[in-house]
Amino acid sequence: MAKVLGIGGVFFKSPDPLKLCQWYAHWLGLSIETESGMSFVQFQLDSMPAKGYTVWSAFSSTSCYFAPSDKEFMFNLVVDNLEEALRQVTAGGAEKVGDIEKSEYGLFGWFMDPDGNKVELWQPTENNHSGQG
Repeated sequence: MAKVLGIGGVFFKSPDPLKLCQWYAHWLGLSIETESGMSFVQFQLDSMPAKGYTVWSAFSSTSCYFAPSDKEFMFNLVVDNLEEALRQVTAGGAEKVGDIEKSEYGLFGWFMDPDGNKVELWQPTENNHSGQG
């Protein structure tokens, strides 16, 4: 049987994809590439922290975890400094959601991006287990 080896990408719609990509490039330092009229970021595996990983998880359709966004998805970005990243995005006009939470997996914080997507930021700890908070 063929098996999935990892996440190949996260794809979503935006009213102004280039503007949203430029916002992320400016406020979170993403290296945006453009090809065939599409803007994107390639995350290289060696840029992840030693204990970093990617999670694929389906939430119940009644979950409120993505609130206040009304979208049916949320994405998580791994950061090297959660507090600084949250300061940067709020300086860029993002709305911070809730307080920073500490778990055995690291620190978590959330914001609403310019398109109304809830984004979870994760600063992993050195002693991560598999799975996320």
